[in-house]
Amino acid sequence: MLFTSLGLHAQKGEITIEQDAKLEEAMEIYASYSSDSEYYTIQVGFGTYQRAENLKSQVDVDFPGWNSKIVFDSPTYRVHVGKFKTKLEAERRFIEVRQKYPASLLLRPEKSLR
Repeated sequence: MLFTSLGLHAQKGEITIEQDAKLEEAMEIYASYSSDSEYYTIQVGFGTYQRAENLKSQVDVDFPGWNSKIVFDSPTYRVHVGKFKTKLEAERRFIEVRQKYPASLLLRPEKSLR
């Protein structure tokens, strides 16, 4: 009977986690670094809207699944392909793209102001 009564009175515990204040700041910096706004891309060409549409269609055939898009940068439309997080990955893909589109440019991400 003594053992039975001990089992019925379980202890209740409380856990307190102390977190360094700089951890929150570090997580925000990491999130901004990992965001979609900072990635390498490859510009395969530019021109009028019609030329950009035709070029984008060709790029979609040549590099399926690479996320191509048309970007307007006055006064021309530019065709970008790919979203690469690291410079190494972007450079490897850039070599591949330049074989098909020799006038291509590797664009690096813009640094955000903090």
